[in-house]
Order: sequence, then structure tokens, then C-alpha cells
Amino acid sequence: MSLSPARVFAALNAVRPPDQALPILGKAVVVGGSVAGMLAARALSAYAESVVIIERDDLQTTGGRPGVPQGTQLHALLPGGFLQLEHLFPGFREQALARGAVEAPPAARRNYLDGRLKVVVPDDADSLAGSRPLLEGLIRDQVLRLPNVKVVTARATGLVFDGDEVTGVRCDVDGVTGVERGDLVVDAMGRSSRLSEWLEQSGWDRPATRRMTVHLNYATALFRRNEANPASTVVLALHSPKMSSDVAGAAFFAIEGDQWMAMMAGYGDNRPGRTAEDFVRRLRDQFPPEFGEVAGNEMLGDVQTYRHADSRRRDFHALKRFPARLVSVGDAVASFNPVYGQGITAAALHAACLAMYLGSSPDLSVPARQYLDLQKVVVDAAWSLSTSADLALPHVDGPYPRGYRLSSWASRQIVAATVTDVTIARRFNEVVSLREHPRSLATPGVILGALRANRRAR
Repeated sequence: MSLSPARVFAALNAVRPPDQALPILGKAVVVGGSVAGMLAARALSAYAESVVIIERDDLQTTGGRPGVPQGTQLHALLPGGFLQLEHLFPGFREQALARGAVEAPPAARRNYLDGRLKVVVPDDADSLAGSRPLLEGLIRDQVLRLPNVKVVTARATGLVFDGDEVTGVRCDVDGVTGVERGDLVVDAMGRSSRLSEWLEQSGWDRPATRRMTVHLNYATALFRRNEANPASTVVLALHSPKMSSDVAGAAFFAIEGDQWMAMMAGYGDNRPGRTAEDFVRRLRDQFPPEFGEVAGNEMLGDVQTYRHADSRRRDFHALKRFPARLVSVGDAVASFNPVYGQGITAAALHAACLAMYLGSSPDLSVPARQYLDLQKVVVDAAWSLSTSADLALPHVDGPYPRGYRLSSWASRQIVAATVTDVTIARRFNEVVSLREHPRSLATPGVILGALRANRRAR
């Protein structure tokens, strides 16, 4: 099936749940209560009589949960993801602000590249700043408020088949094995998804898994925030690979509880900011002055670290045989270098793919090829954005896609132009926030505009 990526992105970013439920199946089962699982459940709720989420963590607890080890780290909600959440949950902004999230309109977002402040892009989409537990908790509460959605606290252990169709999920509840039957099963088990093993154990081929080793090291710390309404609520500073620095970048966001959440990252053997002293010193010495101002506030708690070994994707779409009544979403399909903040937005677009697929009243007794084709467009876009940037890192050694040298040169020109040129920066922001497909950057007009902007800047 040949799909125009630009048209797919335009359609997905316009998807909204129907005003009235349109049930085309009885029960849907979602394995995993992650953000991706919750967003998939929201999409399913409009087309299924009931939705059951199987999750091993107790979702009644507040704050972080064991299934999200990176939950203590800084998380970005890209404008594209924020728009998707508003579509899925009308009034999401107001409810998030009521819980303490902080608005991040274009004028309140500042971006630095190698110490140079990028131009502020007017009329850009808004976003929000908040901790991962706040954003995830709000999404979870919105979904579990739906009358046809419920959670079963259990550990999923396998799939149940009837011929070439998946008919349910085996699960373990307090040592007792049972089966949750369903007309459609959604894998939302994240990076550690066991679906590939389950398929192989049942006589199906497992999908090819692509990996790009990045060895990213995160360090995040909280600081007291004295300003109730700071002028800048989201500030990022990246160092390009040409900079001889052991810190790849840093950021700080205003979040709930009158706090600043600050992060810095390094690659390979570079693990900057592991101690409070090192964290504060680097913010003051290696980044623009406003980072030092944040570091001058009281640090709250200890520095939290996290290591991300690789980006990976599972190519379910490429399997010649695939069971009917089964799909995957979120990190279970593709997880990216978290520096680029794509996770929540990609998960929301996967939910939009699911809604578009179900809205076409498909024949569920055959493999969900239409869904897989839509999802591939989203995964290809996010994967190309993150891996093309990762390939520029000195310690990353392929695999290089065809035409990498030319595309890498064009990307460097475009990124450099975003520092000074509003038109290029606007187009770039639309792509990195997953509101537009990356191909919209690969046009002669954009590249020539970037070259002219860079010449003027010199």
C-alpha cells in the first residue's frame, strides 16, 4: 500500500474521536498501562463496547511507578503531542494547568545552539511543561473516567490464538492463571515488549529489530523556583558534535510545585552531572547565564540518573504473515533517543492511526495491514529525525542510510539556519514536533533558503 507521507501526517493531525460511540467490536484488550496504552485505550473506547487494560503496576498509586524507570527524568511534550492530547481530551490544557503544569507558548521557549540563541518563531503552537508523573497521571485519569474502560492488575504472560486470529491474553493474577478474551489485542508493553517472543513461541515469525546504539547518559535535578510566572518556562541548549564538549546539551523546565527541573546529557563514557556539585558547576560554566541562575537556587533532593543504551524499532509491518486482531503501539514498536522528546507525541500519533483504522470499519478477521501502513509512516518519520541526528555523533558508527552524506549536509545547513531565519525555523519546528513530515524539509526551496540565511549570518 503506497501512502503519501504528507497526506498521512495531515490526516493524523486532524483525527478527532467521533462525537458518538461507533462500536464495531465487543471487547478490546490493551496490554500495558503506559502512556501509549492509555492513549490507545482512549481511541478504542469510541469503537469498542468495552476496553480492558492489563497492567502489572498498581495504577491507583500517585507519582512515579516501577514500570517507568525514566519517570524521574525531564520529559518534553512537543506541540504536536499537545495538539493530539487536546483532540483526545478536550479541555486537557485547563486540567493540566489546574494540577500545576506551566504554559509554554512560543515566547516562553528559548533554544540555544552552540551558545547562540535561536530566533523566536511567532504563531507557533503552544505546549505545556510538567513532570512525567503529572502528565501521565492526567492522561490516565482521563481514560479511566470513561465508562467503558477498566484496568485489571495482572501480569500478561502470552497470547491465545484461534487459527490465525488472536482471541485473548493469558495473564497471571496473584499466582492464578487466567485468560482475558478480546476481539482486538493491543501490545503497549514498551521497549521490553515480549510480543516478538510470544509470536515465535506460537509458530509465527518474529519481526526484525533495528537498533542504533547511542549510549545516552541523563542526569536530572530539581531546584526551587521563586518566580510564579517566569518569562521563560522551557529553555534548551544543545551542543553540536563539532563542539569539543563532554556535555551534549542541557535544559530546564518550569514544572508543578514551584520547581525547576533541569537536565544535562552526555554520550558514551561522558556522564556529566552525576553529583550535585558537578551538576551545578556545569550549568554555570558551560551554558548560557540563565542556566546558572537556575543552578543558584536550592537543589531539592538528589540528582537522578538514567542510561539509554539504544534506539530500537520492531518492523511488524514487514512480516509476510501476521495474526489478525493484533496491533502494537508506542515504544513496543519504536523507541527513540529521548533527547528529542518524541515519545509521548509518537504514542499519540499511533493512537490516531488506530482511530483512523477503526473508523474505516475494517474486517478484523484479517491482519491490520491498513493500520500497520499508517503507523509505518509515523515510525519512519520519527526514526529518521532521531537517527539522522544520532549518526552525526562521533561515537555512533552507522548503519548509514543511502544518501546519508547529502542528507547530512542538508540537515546541517537547515539546523544552522534555524538560529537566524524565522521561515526556516518555523518549518523545522513543525517537523521536529511531528506536525509535518520530514520530507517537507527536503525541498530545493528550503535548502536554498537555508544556504542564503547562513550566508547572511556569516
